[in-house]
Amino acid sequence: MKKVVLFASGGGSNAQAIIDYFKDSRKIEIVLILSNNPNAGVLERAKNSGIPGLSFNKFAFAKANSIHLLLQAINPDLIVLAGFLWKFPDFLVQDFEQKVINIHPALLPKYGGKGMYGIHVHTAVVAAGEQESGITIHYVNENYDEGAIIRQERCSVKPGETPQQVAAKVLELEHLYYPQTIESLLI
Repeated sequence: MKKVVLFASGGGSNAQAIIDYFKDSRKIEIVLILSNNPNAGVLERAKNSGIPGLSFNKFAFAKANSIHLLLQAINPDLIVLAGFLWKFPDFLVQDFEQKVINIHPALLPKYGGKGMYGIHVHTAVVAAGEQESGITIHYVNENYDEGAIIRQERCSVKPGETPQQVAAKVLELEHLYYPQTIESLLI
């Protein structure tokens, strides 16, 4: 059984799509959900799905090594960032090289980098007059949104659409393609 650990910071709709996709799998198991936000909805989703969930602070993540030691003990086959807003520390990226993936709500390399998340991305896409947007699933490296691209999927951006309308289309792509991509990387 392949083991997946999810990291999320918010409500966890992507995490839920992944949980639902693999709930009956005999090959892939979500073994832990971690969040930097003790009030994140994703922790309630973990509880409701019978998956252990844990919140942590910056010290435990980047300095005290407790999250690093926990990940080493689990030895996941894949670490999936699903709306996780903190930069992954270099030592974790190096220790789990090619085992940490992220999803970005735009077609990288455009609209990536520090501060480009959520509605900020969609606002920038609409303001630039882009005719398409989409998702990029990529490996995590030491820089924001610069890891090797695994998959991109596109949607149209029509004149007059709001950032919220673009966000809804992009979220549909995320929910559809992120679980499929995780599966393709592990099987």
